[in-house]
Amino acid sequence: MTDQKLALVERQPWHALDCAAIFDLLQTRPDGLTQTEADSRLLRFGPNRLPRTRPRSAWLRFLLQFHNLLIYVLLASALLAVMLGETIDAAVILGVVMLNALVGMIQEGRAERSLEAIRKLVDPKASVLRDGRRATVPADALVPGDIVLIEAGDRLSADMRLFKARGLFADEALLTGESMPVEKAVAPVPTDRPLAERVSMGFSGTHITAGQGMGVVTATGPATELGTVSALLGQVRTLKTPLIEQMDGFAKRLTIAILLFSGVTLAFALLVRNYPPVDAIMTVVGIAVAAVPEGLPAVLTVTLAIGVQRMAARNAIIRRLPAVETLGSVSVICTDKTGTLTRNEMMVAGIVTAAGECSVSGSGYDPHGLFEVGSRAIEPDGLLIAVVRAGLLCNDASLRRAGDNWVVDGDPMEGALVALAMKAGFDPDQTRKELPRSDEIPFDAAHRFMATLHHSHADGPFVLVKGAPEQLLAMCALERCGDGERAIERGEWLARVEALAARGQRVLAFATKAMPTDHDALSFADVEYGLVFLGLMGLIDPPRDEALAAVAACREAGIRVMMITGDHAVTAREIARQLRLADDPQVVTGQDLDALGDEALKVTVRSATVFARTTPEHKLRLVEALQTLGLTVAMTGDGVNDAPALKRADVGVAMGRKGTETAKEAAQMVLADDNFASIVDAVREGRTVYDNLRKVIAFTLPTNGGEAFTIIAALALGFALPVTPVQILWINMVTAVALDLTLAFEPSEAGTMRRPPRARNAPLLTPILLWRTIYVSVIFMVSAFGIFFWADARGHDLATARTLTVNVIVVLEIAYLFSIRFVHGTSLTWRGVLGTRAVIVGVALVVAGQLVFTYAPFMNRLFESRPVELHDGLVVIVIGVVALLIFETEKWLTTRSSRGIERPVR
Repeated sequence: MTDQKLALVERQPWHALDCAAIFDLLQTRPDGLTQTEADSRLLRFGPNRLPRTRPRSAWLRFLLQFHNLLIYVLLASALLAVMLGETIDAAVILGVVMLNALVGMIQEGRAERSLEAIRKLVDPKASVLRDGRRATVPADALVPGDIVLIEAGDRLSADMRLFKARGLFADEALLTGESMPVEKAVAPVPTDRPLAERVSMGFSGTHITAGQGMGVVTATGPATELGTVSALLGQVRTLKTPLIEQMDGFAKRLTIAILLFSGVTLAFALLVRNYPPVDAIMTVVGIAVAAVPEGLPAVLTVTLAIGVQRMAARNAIIRRLPAVETLGSVSVICTDKTGTLTRNEMMVAGIVTAAGECSVSGSGYDPHGLFEVGSRAIEPDGLLIAVVRAGLLCNDASLRRAGDNWVVDGDPMEGALVALAMKAGFDPDQTRKELPRSDEIPFDAAHRFMATLHHSHADGPFVLVKGAPEQLLAMCALERCGDGERAIERGEWLARVEALAARGQRVLAFATKAMPTDHDALSFADVEYGLVFLGLMGLIDPPRDEALAAVAACREAGIRVMMITGDHAVTAREIARQLRLADDPQVVTGQDLDALGDEALKVTVRSATVFARTTPEHKLRLVEALQTLGLTVAMTGDGVNDAPALKRADVGVAMGRKGTETAKEAAQMVLADDNFASIVDAVREGRTVYDNLRKVIAFTLPTNGGEAFTIIAALALGFALPVTPVQILWINMVTAVALDLTLAFEPSEAGTMRRPPRARNAPLLTPILLWRTIYVSVIFMVSAFGIFFWADARGHDLATARTLTVNVIVVLEIAYLFSIRFVHGTSLTWRGVLGTRAVIVGVALVVAGQLVFTYAPFMNRLFESRPVELHDGLVVIVIGVVALLIFETEKWLTTRSSRGIERPVR
C-alpha cells in the first residue's frame, strides 16, 4: 500500500461508504490478504496495540510530593525544632512529611494504571482469512484490510467495516453508553451519524452478543475509537481539588505572615531591646514554633482518612484522599444514565391491546409487579394474557435468581418478557412444556421478526411472532379484539407505536396465526401474510427506585444533577422526567454540541439538563465547561467512554459492580453498590469532613496565635516570657495529638444537606475565621499574662508562674474545643457539654498529660515546670469556664449578625 493510499485510508468515514469502495480503498478482497501483504502492512501500520507511555518513576513521584509550600513550612518547623534541640518533635514532623509523600506516591501509581486497563480490553486472538483460508492470529497482528470472522461471544480486536451480518448484535456500552446491544447491518449510514448509530461498523473492545458476520479492518491500535479514548485519557490534566487549592493559598499566607512577624521581631529585639544576637534569634524561634501548626497536616490527613472509613461504610470507596473533602463542595453531578440512574435491566412498562392500555409496575428483572389501568390494579385476562403468553413462548431467554438479584440468560429484552409473564402468574418452564415449540424462524435484521411454531392439545398448531411493529403490522390482516377478530386498523396502531416511543420506550409487536393440524415445520410463507395482531409492549430500562429520592436530596442541597449519556434523546428525556432532574428537562444532543462554540456551550450548560448521544470528547468538554464557570463537578460513569471525563472531573465516581476497570482506575471514588443514592450519602460525609477540617483550622490558628501573641507582647513590653519555647512545643504536641484529632470524629451537624454548596474559590480564611483568630488569640494572651502576673503577685517563682500559664493555655484550648465543635449552633447543650467519645478520651489524655507535666519530677527537670497548689489549680479551671461562656457569646452574636453567610477574603 503506497504512502498516498495510506494517508487516504486514515481519514475515511468508513461507515458511510459502500462495501465495494471499502475493498478498493483498502486494496483487499473478501477472501482476505496474503500473508506477505499482511506482514508488509504490519510494518507500515505498526502492531495493533495501544501506545504505552513511560510512567514516571516511583522515585520521581516520591520527590514531587515534597514540592508543596505547606511541606516547606513543615520542614522549616522541623529545622527550628532541631535548632531548639527537640529532636523528637523534629522526627515526628519529618515522619508526617514522609508518610504523606508515600501515600501520594502510591496513589499516583494506581492512577497511572488506567491506560493499562484499557489495553486489557483487546482480545489476544482473532479469526481472519489469510491466503483464502481461515486462520487464528494474535490480535496485535491485525492490519487494515484484514478480513475478520465474527461470532457471538467475540470481543472485537480492531475497528472494522461490516460487509456480512446475520442477526449480529454488539454491546457497545463501554464506548457509547447505549443500554441495549446494537443491531448491526451492512448498509452505509450517513456521514454525520454519531458513533452510537454507525451500525455498519464494529468497534475495538466491544462485545458481540449474538449472530455472525464478517468485517474488513479499517483501523488498528491508536487509530481505533478505543485508541482515541485512550489518547484522550492520557492527555487529560487532573485539576487540583478545592481543598488542595485552599491549602496552597492558606500555606502561602501563613508562611508570609510567619516570616514577616519573625523579621520584625528580630529587628525589634536587636535594635530596640538590644538583645544579644543569640537571645534574639531564640526568641524568634519561639515565635515561629508557636505560630507554625506543625501538627495540622497530620490532623488534616487523619480527618480525611476518617471520612474515607465513614464513606466505605456507605458503599463509597475513596481512591484518592482529597476527594473526600471535594465531595462536600460538589455543585454539579454529571451522571451517566445506564446502570447509574437506571438499573441497566429492561422491563415492560406498558402493554397496548385492542381493549386498551395498561401499565406494569416493578423493578428490572424482578418478577414482581402490578398490572394497572390508571391507578387501579387489575388481574390480567383475555387479550392481555394472550399477548403476555406470546412474549413468553416466542422467546429464547430464561430468568434465574442469583442471591438477591434476578439474572437473565439470553437477550435482555427477552428476559424482560419472561419477567412480565411471571408477574402475570405464568410458570415459564411449565408453560413451555405444555405448549412445546416444534420449529422456529430466528430473529434476523433482514426480516426484523422472530417466529415460533407451537402445538396445543386443545387447539392444534399455532404460530407466534414478535418483532418490529412496522414489520408485523404489514404482515397482519386481522387484529384480536374482545369479541373475536376484525380487520386491522394499521393507522391507529402506528399512532399507538409513536405514543409509546415518545415516552422513551422500545416497542415490540406481537401476532399469532392458527396452522393446519398436521403442520410441523415453519417457513417464511407461513408468516409473511394473514397474521392476527395481538398488541404492543413498551420496554424501558427503568430508573432505580432509590434514585428518585437521591435526586430530590441533591436538589434540596443545591446540587444540580445533569444526565450525560450516549442513549437516544427521547429515552434520556423520559428518564430525566421520571427522576425529576428538572421541572422541564432540556435536551441537547451530541450533534448540537458539535455546533456550539466554547462561549455558547457555557450558556447551554447553565440551562440544559440532559445531553444525549454524546461521545467521550463531548463528556470531557462538558465537564471542562462547567469547571470554567467555577463549579465543582462530580462525574459518574461505568464505561471506557466515561474514563477521560472521570479523570478530569473534580470527583470521578465509577460504578463498582458494572463499571470497567478503566473507569475505576480513572475515578477518585468507586460506588461498591452502583447506587446513585450512595453519592448523596458521600456528599453528606464530604460536607461533614469539610466542616471538621474547618473546625481543626479554626481551632489551630487561634490557639497557636495566642501563644505567638504572648511571646510578641512580652518582647514588645519588655516582660519575661510567660512560657518558654520548649513549653510551647509541649503544648502543641499534647493538644495536637489529643485535642485537634477529636474534631476529626465529629458527626454531621443538623441541616448539613440543606446548605448550598460552597463556592469553589472560597478560601479557608474567611472574615469570620480571621476575626475569630485575632479575638481568641487576644483572649489567650490576656489570660496567659493575667495568670502569670497573678502568680508573681502571690510570690510564686518564675518556674511556677510559667507552669500555671501553660496550664491556663491548655485549659483554654479545652474550653475552645467544646465551643468550636458546633460551627452552626451552640455548644451549651447536654450534647455539647458531654461531647463525643473521642472528645472525652482526648480531654482525659490532655488532663493526664498536664498532671504529669506539672507534678512528675522528670517533667519538672525537662520542661522547668513546678507542682502547683489546689487553689491555684481551681483558678485555672474557673478561667476556662469563663472563657467558654465568652466564646459562646461571641459565636452567637457573630452568627446572628452574619446570618450564616461567610464571604471569602479577597
